[in-house]
Amino acid sequence: MEIGYTATQLRTAAVDAVRAPSLHNTQPWRLRLRDGGIEVLADPGRRLPATDPSGWGVRVACGAALFNLRIALAVAGIPAQVRLRPDPAEPDLLARLVPDVARRPTPVEQSLYGAIPRRFSNRLPFWPDPVPADARWRLGEAARAEQCWLELLIGVSAVSAFGEVARGAHRVLERDPAYRAERERWLRREYAPDGVPSSAAGPQGEPQDVLPARGYGGRDRAPGRDFEPEPLVGVLGSVGNTAVDQVIAGQALQRLLLTATDAGLSVSMLSQPIEVPSAREQLRLALGRFGTPQMALRIGYGQPGRPTPRRGVDEVLDLPVVPA
Repeated sequence: MEIGYTATQLRTAAVDAVRAPSLHNTQPWRLRLRDGGIEVLADPGRRLPATDPSGWGVRVACGAALFNLRIALAVAGIPAQVRLRPDPAEPDLLARLVPDVARRPTPVEQSLYGAIPRRFSNRLPFWPDPVPADARWRLGEAARAEQCWLELLIGVSAVSAFGEVARGAHRVLERDPAYRAERERWLRREYAPDGVPSSAAGPQGEPQDVLPARGYGGRDRAPGRDFEPEPLVGVLGSVGNTAVDQVIAGQALQRLLLTATDAGLSVSMLSQPIEVPSAREQLRLALGRFGTPQMALRIGYGQPGRPTPRRGVDEVLDLPVVPA
């Protein structure tokens, strides 16, 4: 009896894996079937040297895709054992999944799986409705389930202090012409299988905004459609900041995003204070948490977000060649 995943099982799960978020929607992952195991690899051709010189964003994105893979396989009754960075000689190989004992999916896995096609980043203003305590608790539990932590910033003072750090990081990035040029290369005015289309860009930032908006070329907002003055901000962090920690953080990020979607919440990601090392350290010290911030999020209620396009599954798969 053959033990291992099949090409059909990988292809089916990959439909969900590629729905993960990534910086500028670059989708920097490849999925490979080798010796019955599914492997998640960083795609070196989709790195962002100006925005993400360390590869942090690539590893977080691949971790998010890995989480979707895990949930898809579990719901199919073929859950996986996962080993992170299994081969030091192949640094782009971030994870290897092999079949675990077959079992039925748990209710939590089924709920998270159902949220995968409904999860979109929402860059529009949110409604003023507060996020209730039980939903905030669920988000914290999602981070803890993946060995990470979530700090929720509630109140004018905490959010304003975070906003100062985030806006400062945004100004640092915007002063770099290479960063601006790289962002422009990933904007899409018409359909493309990757990048950020104008329909998902969100409105342009304005001086009164508490939090910075990435310059994705969205329209000017309508009168009275300012962003919420006191958003719920979450900072997701990991114990360390190694490559493995960043892949772990990507899994925690995706579990958190799917949990939020299942709870009817909208989320947009704010990575500027993570991309600038001095701002990340300032944020870490302000939070007083042990570990490293890996992503900041704006969380609330709003109209449904707009989906961003995805590459076809065949573009991200490496399958064994079957002899003729």
